[in-house]
Amino acid sequence: MAGTNSDRLAMRASAGDRLALIAASFERLAGRPLIEPSSDGLEQAMWDAPHAIVAHGTEAEPLFFYGNRVALGLFAMTAAEFIGLPSHRSAEPALREARARMLAGLEQGGIVEGYSGVRIAADGRRFVIAGASVWNLVDESGQAHGQAATFAEWRFL
Repeated sequence: MAGTNSDRLAMRASAGDRLALIAASFERLAGRPLIEPSSDGLEQAMWDAPHAIVAHGTEAEPLFFYGNRVALGLFAMTAAEFIGLPSHRSAEPALREARARMLAGLEQGGIVEGYSGVRIAADGRRFVIAGASVWNLVDESGQAHGQAATFAEWRFL
């Protein structure tokens, strides 16, 4: 079952320092916080957020290194299944070109707001995401660490 404490710990280990970069990059580019501040700390607040949060690295074929509880539930995966998954495989094959164009658009402003697309879960269920924000993960020195996305709207097809 996705979203267990062991999944949370695996995601924390996978993301490492990039966990804080996900939130900091979003706030810098979007001008608003990714999550509400919590006394439980950033890692727990991101895990428990009511919206999906995912991130992939800078590999030639980018691999997911983070997905919160909501994301794992939507994609019907455990942390072990999600970590290292090529991120393009989260989109339907016919729609991967549109996803690639959206990612190329990040080069201009570092963030794309209002993105919509169809995703596919491990169990084969398809779902539409809407109103997604997708942004570049860039540290203070300007080094790229990948991209991340968040969305709170989805519907299963």
